[in-house]
Amino acid sequence: MADGRALEQVVVNLVDNAIKYTPGGWVALGAVARKSDLLLTVTDTGPGIEPHHLARLFERFYRVDPGRAREAGGTGLGLAIAKHLVQGMHGEIGVESGASGTCFTVRLPLAVPAPG
Repeated sequence: MADGRALEQVVVNLVDNAIKYTPGGWVALGAVARKSDLLLTVTDTGPGIEPHHLARLFERFYRVDPGRAREAGGTGLGLAIAKHLVQGMHGEIGVESGASGTCFTVRLPLAVPAPG
């Protein structure tokens, strides 16, 4: 039930970020169709994101490291756009990060919820 173009943009944004912030490591994509939803994951072995940044990560123009983001060509909009698109498809996006690696998850319902 997802919008194909929106889903493509979400995946591109997440993979692009993972590649930018994972020098010399790896990036993995996963997808699992469950009973009522589809779970997508983008996992990397980068340096991780400090816990105090996680709550603001999906805000427009928020950058964990402003100087480094500019060097890599980032605007601080990719994750905000991804969140907006996922919510528009009645889904949820989240992130978990540790000292060595980050995992973004996207959950999309297999059917559109009834209005109300």
